Amino acid sequence: MSRTVFCARLKQEAEGLDFQLYPGELGQRIFDNISKQAWAEWQGKQTMLINEKKLNMMNPEHRQLLEAEMVKFLFEGQDVVIDGYTPPEK
Repeated sequence: MSRTVFCARLKQEAEGLDFQLYPGELGQRIFDNISKQAWAEWQGKQTMLINEKKLNMMNPEHRQLLEAEMVKFLFEGQDVVIDGYTPPEK
């Protein structure tokens, strides 16, 4: 049986992550408060950020930027904004 959490991003009960995917206290907060669906949405945004901003994950400043964007997206309800990017029309 899968575990459920009240997802801070979706603002509803949803299936929780199977295990802690991110280290430290922030990782525990994500595990306790973020659903699989919200995490999958973040992964798409994260990939877009890395590619569009040409982030290097070996650079500590780039990792800090990505972590700050992750917190804003998952816990503060903000969307990822990339200058010059317009999403495709559906």
